Amino acid sequence: MKKPPATRKTSTPAKAKPDGLTPLLTEVRQLVQSARRGVSTIVDTFQVMTNFEIGRRIVEHEQKGAKRAAYGAELLKELSERLTEEFGRGFSRSNLEYMRKFFLEWQKHAPISQTASGQSALTEISQTQSGKFKRPFTLSWSHYVVLMTIQDPDERSFYEIESAQSNWNVRELKRQKASCLYERLALSRDKEGIRKLAREGQVVVRPEDLLKEPLVLEFLGLDDKASYSENDLEQAIIDRLEHFLLELGKGFLFEARQKRFTFDEDHYFVDLVFYNRLLRCYVIIDLKLDKLTHQDLGQMQMYVNYYDREVKLPDENPTIGLLLCKSAKKTVVELTLPQGTNIHAQEYNLYLPSKELLKQKLDEWSAAVAK
Repeated sequence: MKKPPATRKTSTPAKAKPDGLTPLLTEVRQLVQSARRGVSTIVDTFQVMTNFEIGRRIVEHEQKGAKRAAYGAELLKELSERLTEEFGRGFSRSNLEYMRKFFLEWQKHAPISQTASGQSALTEISQTQSGKFKRPFTLSWSHYVVLMTIQDPDERSFYEIESAQSNWNVRELKRQKASCLYERLALSRDKEGIRKLAREGQVVVRPEDLLKEPLVLEFLGLDDKASYSENDLEQAIIDRLEHFLLELGKGFLFEARQKRFTFDEDHYFVDLVFYNRLLRCYVIIDLKLDKLTHQDLGQMQMYVNYYDREVKLPDENPTIGLLLCKSAKKTVVELTLPQGTNIHAQEYNLYLPSKELLKQKLDEWSAAVAK
C-alpha cells in the first residue's frame, strides 16, 4: 500500500527584522556625499586660485622684461612648452593667455595679502564686497573662461554673480549669455536698476523684477515661420518645463496646466499656473499667438481677481497675470489696465535675439530717459 504523498509545508516568509544600521548608514552616506561635493568644490577653487597666481607672475615677469609685444608672445610660447613637458596638459599657450587676462581683469576684485617673504599666499586670497554680494572665486575655471569673453565689465559682473547665485553650470551660463539675459533685464529697468544688476545680479522683490524684454524660447524647437497653435506652444513648454522655468527666472514652481475654475455655470481655463516662492504669490500665464486685444487683458484681469479672492491665502501677495504673446501693443495695455496693476504683457521670441539690436534698443532707451 502506497503511502499518500507527503504534503509540502508552505512556510510564511519571516518578517524582515528592522535594520539597525539604516540610520547610521544614512548619516554616513550623507557625510560621504557632502565630502565629495566639498572636495570637488575645493579642487575647482584651488585651480582658479592657482591660475590667478600664474597670471600674476606672468604679468610681473613681463613688466620686468622688454616692452615689445613679440616678447610676451614668445614668453608664453616657451613657458607653455616647458610646463607641458613637466606637468602635462592644461598649460597650452591659449590657457596661459587666459590666466594672464584673468589676473588683469580680476585683480581689482581680489587683493592678495603678502607673506613675510613677499610671496602671495593662495590660502589668504580675500575678496572685496560688491553691493550685497561677496565675490570669492566660487566658480570653476571653465566658467571664468566664458566670462572672459565678455568685454563690458558690468555685464561680466552680472553673469558672474548670477552663475554663483543660481548655480548655473557652464552650459547654462553660455545659454543665458547667448540669449542676452543682461540686456533683456536691463530694458525693463531704470538707470539705478541697471547699476544694481551689475552689483547684485537679479534681485526679485517686486513683480517687475521678473520681467525680461523679451522672453527667449528657442529651446522649444518651434520654427518661427511655421504654423503652430496655442496648444502646440503650451505642449512644447510642458515638454521642456525645466528650460522654461530657467527662462522665467528665479523662484518659480510649476503648479498646473489648463487649470479650470467655474462660476455662474461657466468654465474657464488658465493655460499655465506657477507659484513664485520669492514673491510668495501665484503667477498665471495665458498664451496668445495673435495680436493682443483689450478682451485678452480683461479676461486676464478676471483670472487674477478670481485667484486673489478664491485661491490665494491671506498672507500671500497678490496674483500676477502674464500674457505671453508674439506682439504686445503697450498702448493697448496702458489704456486698458489701471496703473499699478499686476498684469503684464510680455513678448517672446522663438530664436536667440540679436545682441546688437538689444544694445541699440538699450542705448535708445537710455537716451530717451536722459532727455
